[in-house]
Amino acid sequence: MPTQLLIYENAVPVSSARHGAHSVEVGGDYAFSRHVNAVPLMAVEFPAAAAEYAIVFTSQDDVVIPAAMLGLRGKENLYLNEQGAWQAKYIPAFIRRYPFVFSTSRDGQTFTLCIDEAYAGVNAEGRGERLFGADGQPTAYVDDVLNFLRGYQSQFQRTQTFCQKLKDLGLLEPMQAQVALTGGGRLSLTGFLAVNRQKLKDLSADKLAELVKADELELIYMHLQSMRNFTNMRNRMFPASEADASTEARQDSPAAGGAKRGNGVAEQAAGE
Repeated sequence: MPTQLLIYENAVPVSSARHGAHSVEVGGDYAFSRHVNAVPLMAVEFPAAAAEYAIVFTSQDDVVIPAAMLGLRGKENLYLNEQGAWQAKYIPAFIRRYPFVFSTSRDGQTFTLCIDEAYAGVNAEGRGERLFGADGQPTAYVDDVLNFLRGYQSQFQRTQTFCQKLKDLGLLEPMQAQVALTGGGRLSLTGFLAVNRQKLKDLSADKLAELVKADELELIYMHLQSMRNFTNMRNRMFPASEADASTEARQDSPAAGGAKRGNGVAEQAAGE
């Protein structure tokens, strides 16, 4: 997951001059995410996501962010069927906000609504929801998109605080997930971080109390519990006859080198 954009190809600012006659048609086709094997996840999404996805942490430019694993290999999304329908009850907010996204000014104080013009649902034929009315003003649909993205941004800041605390406490270590196949082969997924259970147990009582009061200890255990979903991902990838029951997620030792698709970040529109 080298960039926060991932699925965006041509994100440009939304404006009445450029998009005055444009509409956006969204639905149940998520084919745009077919070649993404992990997406950012906000802390508020953990309760819904932990039941179906392996939640790990990824680090880039010293910034740590949680991620929902979608595939065991690069450019692989095991949660899509051939028709592009999502095969899970919960769809991460990162996916649901597409084709919209905020661009941020250099000082981080200004956010601009952008849309990926490469998305097939962006059209000038009136299909779906209009972006601007006859008066040139944003429609109620755009207002809903803005509210969703503002909520996402707010949750991003909370998630960053949580991840920074994990870093400061020294709880994160390199992680490796291995999938053993009946023919003797093995798939290995690396490059991610996970909370070290022993280091968590070794925390002082006051540090644990801080995590509890902030509802962050619960998030940590959801993350750890979600690791069993690597087995479910293996089952999505291979028929039962092709893979045995051995799927393992473990921490590497230091020496090893180791939108409008929902009304809220952790909510989804009915029927999706």
